[in-house]
Amino acid sequence: MEDHETKDKIMKSAEALFMRYGVRSISMDDIARHLSVSKKTLYHHFADKDDMVSTVCQNHLQQGLKEFEEIRLKSENAIDELRLISLCIRRNMEDTNPSLLFDLQKFHPKAWNIWLDHRNRYMKASIIRNLEQGMKEGYFRADLDPEIIAALRLINIESVFDVNIFPKDKFKAVYVQEQIFEHFVYGICTDKGKKLFQKYKENNNVQPQLTPHNNETIL
Repeated sequence: MEDHETKDKIMKSAEALFMRYGVRSISMDDIARHLSVSKKTLYHHFADKDDMVSTVCQNHLQQGLKEFEEIRLKSENAIDELRLISLCIRRNMEDTNPSLLFDLQKFHPKAWNIWLDHRNRYMKASIIRNLEQGMKEGYFRADLDPEIIAALRLINIESVFDVNIFPKDKFKAVYVQEQIFEHFVYGICTDKGKKLFQKYKENNNVQPQLTPHNNETIL
């Protein structure tokens, strides 16, 4: 197997393990066992775990940018784009350990800084663009300050992963994300926008059954 193919395979497996179990709980030994390779193979491609985490983080965020750009291009309007992005985030959250961002912040500052740069440079700009588009279309309130609302939206997204706010033994991250998203949308929409959003909810992609708490089920 070519070197680049081996590295790609390692990165995909490491990403899946990090997303599911968190970064701190997965060691280089765990990754080597999962792939049935030696640690020497891992260290041939990565200097250490920190290097691997940073590389995986960068690659994951780049893939997310491509996916969100595809959504932007196929969206009918600003609300449709928000809805499709929310569905995408929800799918990704289903197998994501809530401690992921905390692990990066505390144990992998290089990867954390990559996330911060991505958040502040790309995610914020994307939200601002969407808000400005929706305001022009008449779906979002004309009195919004896009930069402030974008910053608030980013805080909302990160709060889903804060186990001090939403303990993982009590809340499902997917359900929390859905609640926060709907609160955000209804807060920025005009009456026209709310009607369109409700129409999408009723006629497009039946909402998945979500569990608000581990011992409850939404019917």
